[in-house]
Amino acid sequence: RPRPLPQTDSSWRRLSTKGHAPQSVIGQDSAQVLGQSYPRDDFTNVTPKILEKVGRNLHNQSHHPLWLIKERIKAHFYSSYIGRSGNPLFSVHDNLSPVVTTEQNFDSLLIPPGHPSRKRGDNYYLNRTTMLRAHTSAHQTDLVRSGLDAFLLAGDVYRRDEIDASHYPVFHQMEGVRLFSNRQLFSRVQNGGELSLFERGGRRSPEKQETHTLEAVKLVEFDLKRTLTQLVSYLFGADLEIRWVDCYFPFTHPSFEMEVRFQGDWMEVLGCGVMEQELLNSAGAGDKLGWAFGLGLERLAMVLYSIPDIRLFWSQDERFLKQFRVQDIHQPVCFQTLSKYPPLHNDISFWLPNGKESEAGRESFTENDFYELVRSIGGDLVEKVSLVDNFTHPKTGRRSHCYRIIYRHMERTLTQQEVQRVHQQIEQAAESELGVQGRF
Repeated sequence: RPRPLPQTDSSWRRLSTKGHAPQSVIGQDSAQVLGQSYPRDDFTNVTPKILEKVGRNLHNQSHHPLWLIKERIKAHFYSSYIGRSGNPLFSVHDNLSPVVTTEQNFDSLLIPPGHPSRKRGDNYYLNRTTMLRAHTSAHQTDLVRSGLDAFLLAGDVYRRDEIDASHYPVFHQMEGVRLFSNRQLFSRVQNGGELSLFERGGRRSPEKQETHTLEAVKLVEFDLKRTLTQLVSYLFGADLEIRWVDCYFPFTHPSFEMEVRFQGDWMEVLGCGVMEQELLNSAGAGDKLGWAFGLGLERLAMVLYSIPDIRLFWSQDERFLKQFRVQDIHQPVCFQTLSKYPPLHNDISFWLPNGKESEAGRESFTENDFYELVRSIGGDLVEKVSLVDNFTHPKTGRRSHCYRIIYRHMERTLTQQEVQRVHQQIEQAAESELGVQGRF
């Protein structure tokens, strides 16, 4: 029987889905997020624009397209997997705070100290030890430690990234974990009592981890792939073409990505694999073997509902939201595109600062820093930012970048005058905050 979840750690604070979450703001010495205060330090890089999104919880807003996908996945698992008591096998957790420790986000998932995914330029840090989660897996170890054997987890995740129609710094993930004891895994196998999950003196190979028996891994892998094939067939239709691609994650081995054929192209929809035994051992479940998967709710929704731009998920436009107010969550929705307002584009060129490293030992200029600056000033007026020219001066060796910024409002026509004001703010901020020299 699962033990109650610990209530001491701030990351386990439940988020109320009623009313508004406390306002999140960043001050001179600290960041206030969901009613908690976090001291700032040299790692703090979260911005007011990002903090505005914390607590919005689109995945819990009734009849939002992300809520609709989450509820459909829940319904599938509830109806397809029933425990011996007649209750659903999988529990669902969709209101855990997005503020986590770096230990939860990285170390608990065996992500080593120097791993590129820890870079300040790729994440939103409140300080050196606290951050906005970069994946829902940050809670995996805590949930397993609390005694859960089968669960789904949904939430908002935060990553500094490029700016285009399919990338946004806040998106939503859903993941699942299932653990098996020796008896559970081999109960349907002839002479299953003679088989074991573990072996001594084994070797790690592409097929398995060193402590696992090959027969146990093959059964877990089969169960994982069957579970996910049934899920996407339920979402997309039974005639969907699926293929599995071997890949690498620090927290699973073997690991796979599932791709589906959609509108003539193969598209990756989720990652999964057999959980690293070291992760289960450290969470007090060393006598079990497990699988885990993670998928992006926006990516599924964009495909299922033909939503062309990821910014639309944050729209308050009634013409967008009303299309998803269906009587039944299984009712098909064919999204009608809002009239596309004309784009305006402006270019910005600047010389990069000299030297690779700053005094703090960080890279002096990274593209994600520029994207973040554009996003913090332009917000959702910015549809896309792309590098259109990368020039190195033949004599001085100085490097210059030219970026094209495409502005387009989702709900009205922009004027060149208002875009110009925003663009000039970006130019000024780039010089003062990033140390670049403008070629405006």
